[in-house]
Amino acid sequence: MRFATAFLRFWWDFVIGEDWRIAAGVVVVLGAGALLVAQTGAPDGLVAVLTALGIVLVAIGSIAASALRAGRR
Repeated sequence: MRFATAFLRFWWDFVIGEDWRIAAGVVVVLGAGALLVAQTGAPDGLVAVLTALGIVLVAIGSIAASALRAGRR
């Protein structure tokens, strides 16, 4: 049981890390990409580019929000 708990804690720290907003944003972007493929049959290359762009925007947004919070302190 201790191994399972340690294993789950590792994955929680690895995926969520210090900023849960990035993990949540990535889940939303990947879900939107999956819906795009399932509903429209969009080309794989287009979905890959849009997904990568979405993940980059989520990361930039999280970094900007973090910088704004740090500037208010």
